[in-house]
Amino acid sequence: MDWTIEWSERSLKDLQSLEKQVRNRVYSYLDVISKLPNPRLRGRSLTGNLDEYWRYRIGDYRVICDIQDNRLIVLILQVGHRRDIYKRRSLMR
Repeated sequence: MDWTIEWSERSLKDLQSLEKQVRNRVYSYLDVISKLPNPRLRGRSLTGNLDEYWRYRIGDYRVICDIQDNRLIVLILQVGHRRDIYKRRSLMR
């Protein structure tokens, strides 16, 4: 059973700010994730008070997401370069 990838407004803005080549890599990676039996087979959980969220590493870029098992959804919350993504203070849906 495939997982559905959904995007928050913020993540769509993040994605549009990236170069086309990087966007395509993100799309391709998430397509692979959507076909896995469990999207936690790749990526890692965040730590501290954000341990409910997961991150995927795509080269120098990171995708922060909320994996919703009950709905089979991977909700993308943020996309960005590794030097910037963890500096943001909040994860907005």
